Amino acid sequence: MSVSVTMPQLGESVTEGTVTRWLKQVGDTVAADEPLLEISTDKVDTEIPSPVSGVLLEIRVLEDGVVQVGAELAVIGAADEVAADAQTQPAAPAVAAAPEPVAAPEPVVVAPVPAPKAAAPVVAAPPAAPASTQVDATVDVTLPQLGESVTEGTVTRWLKQVGETVTVDEPLVEISTDKVDTELPAPATGVLLSINVAEDATTEVGSILGVIGVGATAGAPVAAAPVVVAPVVVAPVVAAPVVAAPVVAAPVSTLSGPRAIEDDSYVTPLVRRLAVQSGVDLSTVTGTGVGGRIRKQDVAAAAEAKAAAVPSAVAPDAPNQAAPKATAPVAVSPLRGRTEPLSRLRKVIAERMVESLQISAQLTSVVEVDVTRIANLRNKVKGAFESREGVKLTFLPFIAKASVEALKQFPMVNASIDMAASTITYHDTENLGIAVDTERGLLVPVIRNAGDLNIAGLSRSISDIADRTRSSKVLPDELSGGTFTITNTGSRGSLFDTPIVNQPQVAILGTGAIEKRPVVVPDSTGQDVIAIRSMMYLALSYDHRVVDGADAARFLVAMKNRLEEGSFEAELGL
Repeated sequence: MSVSVTMPQLGESVTEGTVTRWLKQVGDTVAADEPLLEISTDKVDTEIPSPVSGVLLEIRVLEDGVVQVGAELAVIGAADEVAADAQTQPAAPAVAAAPEPVAAPEPVVVAPVPAPKAAAPVVAAPPAAPASTQVDATVDVTLPQLGESVTEGTVTRWLKQVGETVTVDEPLVEISTDKVDTELPAPATGVLLSINVAEDATTEVGSILGVIGVGATAGAPVAAAPVVVAPVVVAPVVAAPVVAAPVVAAPVSTLSGPRAIEDDSYVTPLVRRLAVQSGVDLSTVTGTGVGGRIRKQDVAAAAEAKAAAVPSAVAPDAPNQAAPKATAPVAVSPLRGRTEPLSRLRKVIAERMVESLQISAQLTSVVEVDVTRIANLRNKVKGAFESREGVKLTFLPFIAKASVEALKQFPMVNASIDMAASTITYHDTENLGIAVDTERGLLVPVIRNAGDLNIAGLSRSISDIADRTRSSKVLPDELSGGTFTITNTGSRGSLFDTPIVNQPQVAILGTGAIEKRPVVVPDSTGQDVIAIRSMMYLALSYDHRVVDGADAARFLVAMKNRLEEGSFEAELGL
């Protein structure tokens, strides 16, 4: 009995996914829980395992096809079902010409000076001419009203071509508007007779996109009359007998190194872009993924190996002669001068950032924090901490700890607003979102109940969820449910910025770079002195509909006092 493979729910708000790659083909044997296909959503890329053991009988959604949650992706059955299907296939038409037997090659007599012989032309049989399609009636496919203010849409992709059979409610064409991207189903069962609006063209609501022939059946191909080709009689070539030298075949070397990538092997656009940016030739990379697939980790390793292979500059022989410093050439990005479509993740980020600014009243408040005591404490314990906890001790867990403590004092910063219901919800848990910079774009995984964790727990959680996010192993549910977010823009050298609030939250904290600079501080006698201190900026963007400026300032000052106090010894077991 066959079993359907359906598109699972890959997250709280995920409604559809794109088939990136089939890891098995029709007729292949699969085992239960063996990876069957790869799915990409706007939140996560993952592999879908086979629900049962058996044979892949049918693939319902091709690669790059978009499918709704719960839709059927494939059918798995027993091996005897494959045989049964083969027996029920219709017999080939009697008029189909049988393939001509291939004659055994005659022995070749090598002449001393062989003259090149022109090959006889290959006569191909004319292709079968399709019969005309019979139509009972026609149904127009029109662009519907896809929103209250939507007046037009763009045809993104036709899922069927002219002459193909469609069934009612089967996805027929993809439409993009300024509010939604969706698939339009076929309004009737029949054959697609014409496409009136080409891909990438924009058309008004109510216009005719295509025409379906109802009751139409694609006519059987009319077999063309077989072309009888008279046999070509070739006069025998008489040559003087010669002793032919033995033919020595060139040795085929078996390389144990990287294999060349085949033309039909699958490489994701992300991996190809990373290879171009890193200057890595994919044909020299050995894939370590499923079925030998090249992953981004393989490209990164190849790039590191390539950089290590570059010889260092040789110092001049003359000890007193200073070598002139060569100016390093500017690395030109491969994206320069290119136009490419938005990725699904980039499109989601763009829409949500614009939406956040449109629906909330955002502004940013900034404080400067002296983290010298934390820097000294971190330098003192970071070696032992890494040995004990298995992760490096950074500044971020200290900032996260100060944040969740301040959120408990100022719950209006750890809240969400519902204007439709005219309510504000003050959350009783601190679910901390950590913005992670990935090759796909910015993602914000969530550490739940962060207010219950100490420095060690926060450090382990941040390291774990950031690593899994960058390697596309984060779960979809871990990308939602946050109540407050931290974005560490200082990790790339920025002093501070004005981050955009991640809806439906009401605040986000940006952490700037930590720099040593001269600062006026009081000494032990109370006199002002200039000292070298480790300083940073904390920038809090907040929704003024919920958080007032005074509340934002109190929240930041509470964090500032906690960090400058630097009393985290008990948290670190000292």
